[in-house]
Amino acid sequence: MPLSFLTADRAFEQAADDSPLPYDDRDRWRRPYRPGPWRVAAAAFLLLLASYVLFAAVVIALTGTMSGAVLVLVIALAVVAGALRLLRMGVWVSAHGLRRVGFVLTRTVPWGQVGPVRTTQQPVRWLGLPRTVQGQALVLVRRDRADEELPPLLTTHNADFLARPEAFDRAADTVEAWAAEYAGAAPAATAA
Repeated sequence: MPLSFLTADRAFEQAADDSPLPYDDRDRWRRPYRPGPWRVAAAAFLLLLASYVLFAAVVIALTGTMSGAVLVLVIALAVVAGALRLLRMGVWVSAHGLRRVGFVLTRTVPWGQVGPVRTTQQPVRWLGLPRTVQGQALVLVRRDRADEELPPLLTTHNADFLARPEAFDRAADTVEAWAAEYAGAAPAATAA
């Protein structure tokens, strides 16, 4: 039931109905799941630490030398950048391909090179540490490098899905659906 009296301009209503919603844009990169509580807690801790370091930079600037304050400010900005990068890590999808964002390195695979994306039972790293435990992993096989061992896209024991198996299942199903839709259509598009 439209409530026309809530808008002052009816032309605005017509324009709003015709424009796509932001989440409908398939060309934008999006993460098909929310960041997990471990990742958010680590980033929040780093931002809290950065606030103390920024406060120390202000105190040093007011009482000490400017070179020391600038050095502490640079350290605080590096901690903030690290926290933001930590929040950005994960798997991102768009109509262009599949992107795995790591802390230092980002790799993008176009859908034409994406082979099967499947969930497997295998030893996975616990929170990215060297210790491995038995869990599930979402694995990507590239068409151009089928024999190459790639790191898993998602695991049940990473910072996004630790102790949240249903969230892992939803995220894995979503990434597999994107791969089935776009990677399955990519060879037919290139053959034409």
